[in-house]
This record gives sequence, C-alpha cells and structure tokens, in this order.
Amino acid sequence: MRKILIIGAGRSSSSLIKYLLDKSNSENLQITIGDISIENAQQKINNHPNGKAIILDVFNKEQRVAAIKNSDIVISMLPAHLHIEVAKNCLEFKKHMVTASYISKEMKALDEQAKANGLIFMNEIGLDPGIDHMSAMQVIHKIRESGAKMLLFESFCGGLVAPESDDNLWNYKFTWNPRNVVLAGQGGASMFIQEGTYKYIPYHKLFRRTEFLTINGSGKFEAYANRDSLKYRSIYGLDDIPTMYRGTIRKVGFSRAWNSFVQLGMTDDTYTIENSEHMSYRDFTNLFLAYSPSDSVELKFRSYLKIDQDDVMWDKFVELDLFNPNKKVGLVNASPAQILQKILMDSWTLQSEDKDMIVMHHKFGYENEKGKHQIESSMIIKGDDQTYTAMAKTVGLPVAIATLQILNKKITTTGVQLPINKEVYEPILKELEDYGVIFVEKDVPYLGYNPESVRG
Repeated sequence: MRKILIIGAGRSSSSLIKYLLDKSNSENLQITIGDISIENAQQKINNHPNGKAIILDVFNKEQRVAAIKNSDIVISMLPAHLHIEVAKNCLEFKKHMVTASYISKEMKALDEQAKANGLIFMNEIGLDPGIDHMSAMQVIHKIRESGAKMLLFESFCGGLVAPESDDNLWNYKFTWNPRNVVLAGQGGASMFIQEGTYKYIPYHKLFRRTEFLTINGSGKFEAYANRDSLKYRSIYGLDDIPTMYRGTIRKVGFSRAWNSFVQLGMTDDTYTIENSEHMSYRDFTNLFLAYSPSDSVELKFRSYLKIDQDDVMWDKFVELDLFNPNKKVGLVNASPAQILQKILMDSWTLQSEDKDMIVMHHKFGYENEKGKHQIESSMIIKGDDQTYTAMAKTVGLPVAIATLQILNKKITTTGVQLPINKEVYEPILKELEDYGVIFVEKDVPYLGYNPESVRG
C-alpha cells in the first residue's frame, strides 16, 4: 500500500482525513495520523481499517524521523513555524511534502535541494492561502490568454458564522484560531496599490479603513486590508497592475466595534499583567481607562470611545460581559490580548449545533479592444457540523486532493511551490466542485475604485 503520513490531527484535518480514508481502498492507501494526542488521531480515523494512529511529538526527533521514513508522502498540518524540521527530514529521506501554510523564508531556501532530489514541496494549498490562489489564477490566466491587460485584482476571504447560527450582535464567532483573530493586522502596516498609488494603513487605523462588498445575493459585508497585498504581484504575473488589494471579510459593523479594542490597547500582546488570574472582566476593562473616583467603568468606557448609550455598538460590548465584576480572568500573567481572547471565547465559541460559513470574493478588472470590463467571482460554503466545518472542508480538501495528485504523478513540477500552475489548480478546482466549493462568476460594469470604500 502507498503510505501517507499526516502530522497533526487538529480541527482543520477532519475533512482531509475523511477524504483520504474514503479513497483508501480504490487508491491503495494506508493513512497514518501522527499527533501528540493519540486520542485525537484515533477519533479522526474512527476505526477505519486503512487508518493508523500514532503518537508523534514533532519535537521528538526519533518519533518524527521514524514516521517520515515509513511514508511515501507527508502532510504537515502543524503550525507554520513547525514545518521546517519536517521538511528537512523529507529532504533527507526523499519524501514529497504538502502543507496549507504560507511559504516561509526557511522553506523557500529548500527549493533547489527539493528540485535536485525530484521532490514536490507543495505549500499554500488550503483555503487562504490556497483556494484563493487557484481560483484567482484560473481567471487571470483566462483574461491573459484573451490578450487583455489586467487593471485590477482584489481578493477577499472570511471565516464567518452561518446566518442560521448568527445569534450575537457582532455577527461573528470563532471559526479558526482565536489568537490569530485577536492579533490580526499587527506587526506592521498593511500595504496595497490603488490606481497606481502605493497605500499603507498602520495598525491603529486598519479597522476604520474598510471596504463594503455585496456578494452573490448573500447581503452586505465589509473587508479590512491584509498585511501585504503586494507580495503576490510578481507571483501572479501582475507586476504592472495599477490596483491590487487583499482583504479579510466580516459582517458590516464588526470592524468599527473591533477598532475600540485596538484603541484601548486590549489587543496588545507585548507585555503581561501581574495578578491577572485574580482580575474580574470589569477590572481588566478598567485597566485601560482613566482614573476617576466617581465615574463608573461603563461611563468612562463610553466617554473615552465616544459611544452613545443608545448606540448598538454599546450593546455589543455589554453583550461580551466586559463589565461583569464576578467573572474572573483566571489566566496567570497574561497579556491583554490573551485576556481579551478568553473573554471573547465565552461568547464567540461555536456551539455544537452551530454551523460556520466561508465567503471568498474576487474582482478582476481588465481592458481589451472593446474597453474596460470587470468580473466578480464568489464562493460561499457552509459547514455540515462541528466536525466537518466549512473551514475544515476548504482547508483540508485541497490538501488531500493535491496529495493524491502528487502520488498519482498528475502533479510533476518539483521544488518548493504554491498552486498557481494549471497542472495543479485545474483538477483540484474541478474536484472541489463535487464537495460544494463552487465559484459563481459574473460580468459587471467596470468600477475601478469602489466609491463606497474608505480604504484609500
């Protein structure tokens, strides 16, 4: 049997593992799931005869090497910074490798060695990055092959709660790593190019420079800029494009409210708070407000942020229990960001009956002999349940399909890469349609700069 090793049995691996197990008889596959928790691995296998669970601590070199040596291809579903040691072992033992993570400098440095050994190290093959690359390149190549000139490319993606499970004032619940949500946008200015002008949005302004989107009959959304929209210009072959922007989708109103946390300093992860474990949620909120012997925390909060008592945004903060004197933080020497995450998880954790939703939307502007044109392409998919979420599907299925394509020698280009070539994206996008990952394209009037946007 052909042996596939999957390292990491977290939430995003459920659809990946099911896909490969479902194909295991027809494709002659043995699936080994390595995780630090063998219970997690066993649960994902669900007693399938072609599945095997092992304890694998990625920091344990002996365990890691033994598992990689005994495989034909390795899928790493670990956090991005842990891929590199796996990749080095894959080089050593000449094994192909697949990840859903962005290509790091350390991973990129292995490109020549991978090519010399005839190995494929496929990265950025999840949702975002992943499906965004593939669905975008399919349209960009089509436009380019028609002889037209690209004028605009904008790409947006968001993990949201499905409408039927949307029961809080923020219209949001955590569908992926909550820590990444709390820290989103930090670490430098967000960069993009708008009609030939480079634009930079500092973190403290990020959530007030948003764009409104109306997507495929699913209502109105907003988007804030991703960190670096410029790095894919050369990769996509769009070095001269006048407008390129990538953003994160939320429901309208989220960013304005989230900006309050940023202005207060609650998303800061650079220092810790002494005795944080004994603090109440109310104490934590009061840390960021001016001292007053007479004014309440609520009054100071509204005054500092200039929120009227009858503003729905005020109700959003009340809903989160920020002013509760009885709820304890319970985290030792935690940073403000860690405490905020704890508070938000009380309200924003998906319940057992909840469903998540992924929204992806692209805009392509181009010019040919008939004038300027625009295409909009969008995809909306809901999860089935708390195991097979929309996030797990859209992250895990492309990884699984690419793995099988590599094993079957349908993908043959070697080296460290991302899925921007036709040999990769065409069969994967086609098969994803069988699982409900379908893009709807429509021609719309060329708009160029969105007049509703305040991002410029």
